[in-house]
Amino acid sequence: MQNHVLDYLDNIVRIKPDKIAFADDKEALTFKAVYDQSRSIGTFLHKKGICRKPVVVFMNKHPKEITAFFGVIKGGDFYVPIDEEMPRSRIELILQNVKPELIICDEKTKEQAESLEFAGEVVLYDDICDTEIDEAALKEIYDKTIDTDPIYIVFTSGSTGVPKGVVACHRSVIDYIEQLCEVLEFNEDTVFGNQTPLYFDACLKELYPTLKFGATTYLIPKELFMFPVKLVEFLNEHQINTVCWVVSALVMISAFGTFRTIVPKYLRTVAFGSEVFPIKQFKRWKEALPEAKFTNLYGPTEGTGMCCYYKVEREFEDKEAIPIGRPFKNTEIILLNEKNERATGEEPGEICIRGTSLTLGYYNNFTKTNEVFVQNPLNTAYPELIYRTGDLGRYNEYGELVFVSRKDYQIKHMGHRIELGEIEVNVNMLPDIKMAGCIYDEIKGRIVLYYVGEMEEKSLAELLKEKLPRYMIPNRIIRLEQMPLTANGKIDRVTLKKNYQTGKEK
Repeated sequence: MQNHVLDYLDNIVRIKPDKIAFADDKEALTFKAVYDQSRSIGTFLHKKGICRKPVVVFMNKHPKEITAFFGVIKGGDFYVPIDEEMPRSRIELILQNVKPELIICDEKTKEQAESLEFAGEVVLYDDICDTEIDEAALKEIYDKTIDTDPIYIVFTSGSTGVPKGVVACHRSVIDYIEQLCEVLEFNEDTVFGNQTPLYFDACLKELYPTLKFGATTYLIPKELFMFPVKLVEFLNEHQINTVCWVVSALVMISAFGTFRTIVPKYLRTVAFGSEVFPIKQFKRWKEALPEAKFTNLYGPTEGTGMCCYYKVEREFEDKEAIPIGRPFKNTEIILLNEKNERATGEEPGEICIRGTSLTLGYYNNFTKTNEVFVQNPLNTAYPELIYRTGDLGRYNEYGELVFVSRKDYQIKHMGHRIELGEIEVNVNMLPDIKMAGCIYDEIKGRIVLYYVGEMEEKSLAELLKEKLPRYMIPNRIIRLEQMPLTANGKIDRVTLKKNYQTGKEK
């Protein structure tokens, strides 16, 4: 049985040493190069005496950054990816939390890395990637590794503004990758187009399946996501046949009429997640790619990645939401109602996850860990952890799990309990709307709707009176030229709220 996540790499390098593993628009690394350079980095870390510790990888998005991740694992350590996109204050909070002894950087990030409040050593990737390999040391590290040892820490936003570092281990990642590959039917001919930054767990969907099958991953330049036609040209140029993207990246292509100019002709597998896919936009993708397989994925970082899937094989009405479906094998989803009992029928409940896919918790933060990684209330006989996601779900008439909203998107307004997501779904159904996001101003008791689209604010307000109950109609409607997005492509509701409260609404 596989216990080490890099068994994938050790196996594939014997079969396909010269095939391209990871590439961007300028440079490519073969499996042999990834294997050799990661082993050199692992040896370097061993010589430094750094073992079973966090190592920060602060590099630009590049095939070498991925290789650095694997090098850290080869050295028996766990990688902590950070990026120059992050605010300096956030980077320093992360460094305070993990207290690393070493930062691996590149020429572009070296100056910034050296200017950080950091007592350890900063090294250049290019200076350590050809370290003479110590076979005996690497074998000893490998032999001593067990499958619950950490391999990475990925930082998510904390509700208090302090980022939380989610720690994942070999076993949870292997379990996730095995289930994901089976569901999405990856193989050696898969060519991934990576959209997400490498400091998010979402990139796992490409990184480790590439090693497992000897597939190829192209890191798509971030700037192309501002130019839909050029983005699709990139997909076609590299014959990319598989994408696992956040919904807003897909909507950006379909909402701006890109398919009238160009279609991603090689795409056969389209997986999406993170937000509800507006049916109007989904249908445009379906029409453009009638032969492609579409799968909705759902899951939190604390569950290693995605834990539920739904293969979209039936037609949906504009008012329907695509379900999140069913859990992967070896994972159970428990819906708990407010009494901590299993929700029944179509009753909504908090989505809770049970299984090997759970991560180890938050690094150096037992208080936060113990708030959400809790004893399964349905089991009083022995210790068994579940993760409480904070998401609400319910089962529809087909027995499929449907995402309802975040618990914190559920508001009390004019005496009514309202899901802000329901307002967004109704707005997104309108023909001239490209994207919509809702916030709630608790101080003034106002629902505020932001949108991108051709429709005038007044016209939208009139239309919503026909679609929504009176108590759900937004108190303010604000049209934007561009919707603010988080680094991983979700609507940035924190920024929307901050702009509203400070008067920077447009």
